[in-house]
Amino acid sequence: MVVEMLINPLKAERHPFEMFFVGLFYASLACIISLWVFRENASLLMVFFTVFASAPFMYYTIKLEEKKDMLPENSETTLLKEHSKALRAFMALFLGITVAFALWYIFLPADLSRLLFEVQSATISEINNAVTGQASGFDIFLRILFNNIKVLAFCVLFAFVFGLGAIFILTWNASVIGAAMGNFIRGKLSDLAAVVGSSNTAHYFHAFSLSILRYAIHGIPEILAYFTGGLAGGIISIAVIRHDFQSEKFEKIILDSSDLLLISLGILCIAAFLEVFITPLFY
Repeated sequence: MVVEMLINPLKAERHPFEMFFVGLFYASLACIISLWVFRENASLLMVFFTVFASAPFMYYTIKLEEKKDMLPENSETTLLKEHSKALRAFMALFLGITVAFALWYIFLPADLSRLLFEVQSATISEINNAVTGQASGFDIFLRILFNNIKVLAFCVLFAFVFGLGAIFILTWNASVIGAAMGNFIRGKLSDLAAVVGSSNTAHYFHAFSLSILRYAIHGIPEILAYFTGGLAGGIISIAVIRHDFQSEKFEKIILDSSDLLLISLGILCIAAFLEVFITPLFY
C-alpha cells in the first residue's frame, strides 16, 4: 500500500514533526473516502480507515522499540530515552489526525459536518452530561482520573492482545477531540460574528488558538500517557511471540514495560489535575 511507504520508523524518530503531516493526510483521506463511499456510516468508518493507514507505521515502530530492549548495552535510562523518540513520533501523528478532523468539522457544510461526526458529537454530549452536578473539584478529579485509568488499561490490553490495538482507541479519541475543537471554534466564530458582523482571518486564528489552549493543556499529557501504555503493551506482545518467558532478555523487557506503565500512570494524574484545576481558569 502506498501510504505505508510515506515514512518509516527510523526516519520518523529522527524527524518526528513529519508525522504531523502524515497524520493530517491519513485522516483527511479517511474523511473523503468515508463521505464519498460510505456516507451513512461515515462517522465510524473514517476512524477505521485512519487506523488502517496508521497501523503499519505503529507496528514497525513498536517492533523497533522491542529490538532496542534486546541490546545488552542499553540501560533503563537509555531505553527510556530511546522510547521517547517513538513517543514523539506517535504524538505528532496523533496531533496531525486531530487537527485534520477539527478542520473537516469546521469547513464542511453544517449538514455534512453533522453526518461525518454524528457518533462523536453524541459521545461529547454524554461526557458533558456525566460531569455535570459533581459536588466538588476533587470529586471531578477522581472521576476523570479513574476514567482515564480505565482507558489506559484498555490501551495496554488491546496493545498486548492485538499488538497495536491501542491505535483504535487513540484514533477514536482523536476524532472526538477534533469534533470538540471544531464545535468550539464554530461557536466562538458565531459569537464573534454576532458582535462584529463577520468573521475574518484574525477571528479564525483567535478561535483556533483558544480551542488548542482549551484541549491541549490536559489533552496532550493525557494522550501521551495512553501512547506510553500502548507502547508498553505492544512491546510485551511482540516479546511474548519472539522470546522464551524464562530468558533474561524477557525479564529486561518486562522491567522496561513496567517503567513505561508507571510513567503513564504518573502522567495521567498530572493530566487529570490540569483538566480539573488549570484548564477552567482560562474559560
